[in-house]
Amino acid sequence: MIGKSSSASAETAARLASLTSWDADWSGLRVVVAGIGVSGFAAADTLIELGASVVVVDASVTERTQAQAETLRIVGAQDVLLGPDAVEHVPAVDGAQPDLVVTSPGWRPDQAMLAEATRRAIPVWGDVELAWRLRSRRGKKAADWLTITGTNGKTTTVGMAESMLRAAGLTAVAVGNVGKPILDALREPVEYDVFAVELSSFQLHWANSLSPVASVVLNVAEDHVDWHGSYEGYLADKAKVYANTQKACIYNAEQIETERMVEDADVIEGCRAVAFTTGTPAVSMLGVVDGLLVDRAFIEERREHAAELGALTDLGPSAPRHMVANALAAAALVRAYGVEPAAVKAGLQAYHPGDHRIQPVAAAGGVVWVNDSKATNPHAASASLSAFDHVVWIAGGLSKGVAYDELVSRHAGRLRAVVLIGLDSSELAGALARHAPNVPVFPVDAGQTGDDQPAGGSLTGREIMARAVELAAAHAEPGDTVLMAPAAASMDQFVSYAERGAAFTEAARAAAARETTEE
Repeated sequence: MIGKSSSASAETAARLASLTSWDADWSGLRVVVAGIGVSGFAAADTLIELGASVVVVDASVTERTQAQAETLRIVGAQDVLLGPDAVEHVPAVDGAQPDLVVTSPGWRPDQAMLAEATRRAIPVWGDVELAWRLRSRRGKKAADWLTITGTNGKTTTVGMAESMLRAAGLTAVAVGNVGKPILDALREPVEYDVFAVELSSFQLHWANSLSPVASVVLNVAEDHVDWHGSYEGYLADKAKVYANTQKACIYNAEQIETERMVEDADVIEGCRAVAFTTGTPAVSMLGVVDGLLVDRAFIEERREHAAELGALTDLGPSAPRHMVANALAAAALVRAYGVEPAAVKAGLQAYHPGDHRIQPVAAAGGVVWVNDSKATNPHAASASLSAFDHVVWIAGGLSKGVAYDELVSRHAGRLRAVVLIGLDSSELAGALARHAPNVPVFPVDAGQTGDDQPAGGSLTGREIMARAVELAAAHAEPGDTVLMAPAAASMDQFVSYAERGAAFTEAARAAAARETTEE
C-alpha cells in the first residue's frame, strides 16, 4: 500500500512538473480552488476551461458568492462548497484526494484546509503561479513579465510602468494585485508584449516558478505580520520577487534590506543589480540631478554621463518624495526591458494616479479633504502625513499586528485632532496617548459591520465614515487638511479599501457642500 501511495505521489508530482503551458495536458487534473473572489473565480474558470476537475470552496455565504457559485457550476465546476464548514478540510475531487490546491492570495498558510493540504503533501499553488505556468500558448505570443512588490507604492509604480511601456508602442497591461487578474489577461484575445505585474507578499508566498525579465522591491516596512507570522517571514516572501530574474534586479538604495535581498537572490546568469535613489545616483543607479530624473545604469557611457528620463515637474507641481521613488523604480524596470528615455518621459506625463491614494476630494472654508484609503499600514500613512503641515487625521481599522509608536511620534507635531475608526484601534490610541498626549482623540464606536449592511444593529460603513467626517469637520480650521489615511486594513468595517475611500469621499463632499452653503 505504501509503495502504491509513493508511486501515485511521484506520478502526480511528475505530471504537475509538466504543466508549464496552456497546451499541456490539464484534463482530469483534480483541483481544489480556495476562494471564490476575483482571483479564485478566475482560477476556477480557467481550470474548468482547461478540462480539470474542479471543486471550489469559500467560507462566505452571501448573495455575491452564491451567484459566483452558480456561474461556476453552469460552466462545469464539479462542485462549489460554501460556508465555514466548507473550508475546514480538503474535499475530495472525483471521489479521490486532489492533485493540487490553488489558493486565493488572502488565505493564510495556517488556515485549516491549507494546513491540512500541506500535512497530506498536496501541492499548493497561488493564482500567480498558475498564471505563470499558463503564459505560453500555441499560436499566441507569451508576454514578458516585469514584477513589482513592496510595502507601499506598488499600484502607482505598476501604473507608471504600464504608461511608459505603452508610450514605447508596446502592448502592455498592469495586472495582478492591481485589480485585473493575470489569468483574465491571459485569456483575452489580445497579444500582449509585456505584463507589468503587481505582486503582494501573499501572492509571492504561493509562487515558486516565476522568472521575470526585471523585478523590484520598492520598499519594506512592518506589515502583514499576522499573516506571515513574523516580520522576517514577510521579508522572506517579498524577497521571492527576485528569484530567477533574467536581466535586472532593481532595489531601493535608501533601504539596505532590499539590497540584501538582491545579494541573496538566485538569479539567471548575467542578471544585473540596479538601484534607484531620490538623491544623486552613482554608477548603476537611477536618481535625481538638478530636478531631472536620470539613468546611470542602462547606458554605455554611464561612468561619465547620465541619460535624462524626465523632470520632477512631469510628476506634477510638487511631487512628494515617495512618488519620485516610484517613478524611478518604474523607469528602471522598463529601461531594463529596453524602453528608450523619451518613452519614459512621455509615460510619466501621460500617467494619472488612481483613486484612494493621496487624492484630494473636496475643499471648503479653507479646509482640504484628502482620501488616502490605500494607506493600509503605518509606512504608507507616514508618507501621507508628511505631505501636509496641519492635519485632522481619520485613522484606524484592522491593524494586522503592526506597531504605531514611530508613526505617531514622527508626526505628532502636525496633528490638530485624530478621529479613530475601526473595531479595535487600541494600539493606535495607545501610541497617541504616549506620543501625542495633547492631541484630542475622538473614537467612533460603531461595532461590527459588513458589506454596507448593519450587523446586530451596528452602523454601516457609510454611517461610520459619516460620523468620522462630522467629527473631523467640527475640529478642522482654515488651512488644515482632513486626511483619511487609516494606517490599517479596512476589512473589519468595510468590504475593501476602495469602499472605505468611496464612503469618505461621499461624506467629505457632503461636508464641504454644507460649509459652502453656510458661507
